[in-house]
Amino acid sequence: MYLYVLFWVNRPGDRKKRRFGKPMTASSKFFGAASALAMSVALVASGTAALSLASVNVAGAAVVSRIEVRGNTRVDAQSIRDNIDIRPGKAFTSADIDAAVKRLFAMGLFSDVRINQSGSTLVVNVTERSVVNNVLFQGNKKIKDPDLARAVQLKARSPYDAATMEADVEAIKGAYAHIGRSDATVNARTVDLGQGRVNVVYEINEGSRTKIANVDFVGNQAFSARRLRDVISTKRSNPLSWLTRNDVYDEGRLQADEETLRRFYYNRGYADFRVISSNAVLDPSTNEYTITITVDEGQRYTFGNVSVESNVAGVDGQALDHLVKTRSGKPYSAKEIEDSVLAVTENVAGSGYAFAKVEPRGDRDFENRTISVVYSVDEGPRAYIQRIEIRGNDKTRDFVIRREFDVNEGDAFNQVMVQRAKRRLEALDFFQTVNISTAPGSEPDQVILVVDVVEKSTGEFSIGGGYTTGGESPGAQVEAAITERNFLGRGQYIRISAGAGQDDMRNYGLSFTEPYFLGYRLSAGFDVFRRTYRVNDDYDVEQTGGTIRFGLPITDNFSAGIAYNLVQEKYDLFRADADNYYAPALLEAAEHSPWLRSSISYSLTYNSIDDMKNPHDGLYGKFTQEFAGLGGDAKYIKTTFKGNYYKTLSQEADIVGMLGIGGGYIHEFGDDGVRIFDLFKNNSDIIRGFKFNGIGPYQDAANGKRYWMGGTTYINGTAEVQFPMPLVPESLGIRGAVFADAATLYGNDSSQGGSPIYGDDKKLRASAGVSLMWASPFGPLRFDYAFPIAKADTDKVQNFNFGVSTKF
Repeated sequence: MYLYVLFWVNRPGDRKKRRFGKPMTASSKFFGAASALAMSVALVASGTAALSLASVNVAGAAVVSRIEVRGNTRVDAQSIRDNIDIRPGKAFTSADIDAAVKRLFAMGLFSDVRINQSGSTLVVNVTERSVVNNVLFQGNKKIKDPDLARAVQLKARSPYDAATMEADVEAIKGAYAHIGRSDATVNARTVDLGQGRVNVVYEINEGSRTKIANVDFVGNQAFSARRLRDVISTKRSNPLSWLTRNDVYDEGRLQADEETLRRFYYNRGYADFRVISSNAVLDPSTNEYTITITVDEGQRYTFGNVSVESNVAGVDGQALDHLVKTRSGKPYSAKEIEDSVLAVTENVAGSGYAFAKVEPRGDRDFENRTISVVYSVDEGPRAYIQRIEIRGNDKTRDFVIRREFDVNEGDAFNQVMVQRAKRRLEALDFFQTVNISTAPGSEPDQVILVVDVVEKSTGEFSIGGGYTTGGESPGAQVEAAITERNFLGRGQYIRISAGAGQDDMRNYGLSFTEPYFLGYRLSAGFDVFRRTYRVNDDYDVEQTGGTIRFGLPITDNFSAGIAYNLVQEKYDLFRADADNYYAPALLEAAEHSPWLRSSISYSLTYNSIDDMKNPHDGLYGKFTQEFAGLGGDAKYIKTTFKGNYYKTLSQEADIVGMLGIGGGYIHEFGDDGVRIFDLFKNNSDIIRGFKFNGIGPYQDAANGKRYWMGGTTYINGTAEVQFPMPLVPESLGIRGAVFADAATLYGNDSSQGGSPIYGDDKKLRASAGVSLMWASPFGPLRFDYAFPIAKADTDKVQNFNFGVSTKF
């Protein structure tokens, strides 16, 4: 068989390529003809092999009898053959060879791949990458080796790749920039160990820590720069920044702060608000950033007319009006619109209209500065969720993320439900960022939900100390605790703590919470504890017990809980002259020690507070009842309630008002009466300016020492105005307050101990004072100075009180 292949060649020294259509010289024609003749002779002499090779180039297909792998030392030859789609005895094309080369490169094990044909053999030549023996970090102190190892892609026993090593250099720099060391430098090198093995070494110069000198705002008029700085997470440097680490410039954090500002303004009437720019400038001489955020607030709007319209047969728009959160005359709020859309969507979908969509349409009246909103219920596109893909959750299990969705694979796609899941995931506080996007499915009516998360640290080891002047055990205290909010990536909460204080005070505790008990949106958990402390240097208390509890969220703001409590209490009256030193009622109660208290309780909680750490608006209310007597010694029914209402009084000056009310009542269950240890005793949550257990019914000991016994009933109220402290950077988290309290505490069995109890009247006590509140790195602290305005002559006054803040 004869096969002639004709092609053009250049003469030696001729650098210009021939172009088709150009006339050829005589010499070139002769040279080309001679070359063609020589080639034809060579092909004929080559026989079958020449025919096979030419058939790949000309006929487009070839067949080989065997595949030979060369150059491999660690990778099995059969694994290489299995990764190419060419088989002996089967025809293949040059496109198949290209695809085979790409597949072998995609294995990530080779730095070079060449495939050619030699006779009837297909030869695969590979050059294997070196294997990483170990990844080493040098010069790092601020970030430990295990943390850096998680940041890089190259791992021990993985193929070495120079491009990956350079990407790891940038990842390490990013890790240092995240802790405020943006000038850190990283040099990467390899150490050849022979036999195809290398060590990868990252030499790190950590540099110095950058700080934030100031965060300035331009264009803000409705809110002060101080108020806006309080809203965002990026803070100015202060003497305690080394503890909080919130003065680190991070571009991602600043972008998140921009979104925080938008939502802050959108929820307070400023529908046209926008962030024009946010710039960070580094001063090399001080290594400090100055951040400038330029905003355009726009006008403040209120809601105009609000209505619901339905274009879906069978859905009555007017019947949905009660679900709408927005009200005419109230300040415009994007959150209230979102909540309204969600409420209407859930109601319509629950009525069998899975594809209905609710869209708010706004009609703006620029002259009157109102926005009328119509919630339009329409038929949405019929799309189904093919699958939910979750990416970036190295620690958190997939099911922890999936259970926050009210939709699953195969359900109707609803964007509102997806946004609700996004808010729930963000509220878990397991992730730095949560992004949910859609991708086309395999069918036109199917979509793929893609959930991208960036995880954050959820564990904490803390050591704290302090001094308290109130409560049953005042004095110096220290506590160490280990907390994990996403235990084993399962979304569970666990806390182990141990504390100690003066007068042999000891405190040990273990708490565990499963937020989705048996797969339902029902939390379950337990607490076990042991506490020993001394009360007013009079007697020692030892408590050992535990609680089993369940919680059920009924709505976004309303929840219910139930718990079983079992506690053994031991009281030790350690004074030698006990009969003269202690009040008769106290002596009688302690004689029956130890006590076993077995009770069941339930609670109802409503919470619409905007920010639990720094409340400005909203209502918090809690009602609790406890029934003791399921075995044990204590038998009573105790009822308590508490409510706090917060309202911003001045947006510009960041002044917040708070009104609070509370009360409690306990009565016996059976014929044994209520123990004095179970009665209500005054503390700073009831009224300030008086000593702990320093008001209400009392009884005198034989030596004249007075003991306040507590009461069966209390009612209290408080009014408070909170404000930022002048000349104090808001990044320190310090605020001031002025307050006025009023309370009454009464009700006691005058026959206890066989001696009369005095002061059992309903006399009203009142006080006023000032406070200093500090959101410290060790937890919220509060300093109160109060002076009584109305009191009984027998009350014990304590002007100054210091302890952990208890706002709720």
